[in-house]
Amino acid sequence: MDILIFLIPIALFLGLIWLGAFLWSLKSGQYEDLEGDANRILFDEDSPSDKSKDS
Repeated sequence: MDILIFLIPIALFLGLIWLGAFLWSLKSGQYEDLEGDANRILFDEDSPSDKSKDS
């Protein structure tokens, strides 16, 4: 039971670090355009025939 004296503060500290990182990511706009990244991979600017001409 003595180990709980160490584990509980460590767990709370790590939880606060995670919460701070999450709030920072919200504030910096990491979750603003979720659909843009998903659609960007579908609409590739380079066609495969353009790559073979460069070689």
